Amino acid sequence: MSNPVEIRLKRLPHGHGLPVPAYATAGAAGMDVVAAEDVDLPPRGRHAVATGFALAIPEGFEVQVRPRSGLALKHGISLPNTPGTIDSDYRGELKIIMVNLGEEGFAIRRGDRIAQLVVAPVQLASFAEVEELDDTARGAGGFGSTGVKSA
Repeated sequence: MSNPVEIRLKRLPHGHGLPVPAYATAGAAGMDVVAAEDVDLPPRGRHAVATGFALAIPEGFEVQVRPRSGLALKHGISLPNTPGTIDSDYRGELKIIMVNLGEEGFAIRRGDRIAQLVVAPVQLASFAEVEELDDTARGAGGFGSTGVKSA
């Protein structure tokens, strides 16, 4: 395995006493991140939950924010813009936008694991405007066109 990417973390006053994001197991791809505040999410409600820290992500990387599968399956709690992207030039507090898709209210308490953070390289791109695109077997078929089976 390659060397870890160092991400500087600034603990904010309301983040004192909370664990920094960490991998739960040796094979985990995502680091668990916890809430720094208490929030009661009503059904269909959403809230940007404070984590109590800010990051300095190295240029050439992003941090992706992903939902926790257990919260999604058991309670209908998810992240509406998943995966969310934290850019390398953002220095504000990391907040996790959470949504309650369930039928019951859901209590988030300070210290609860609420999401996963995945560090990923960023490949920059440029666009080259052309008159025509090359042909492919798929062509312009989209939105489920490759999943349709004929009878």
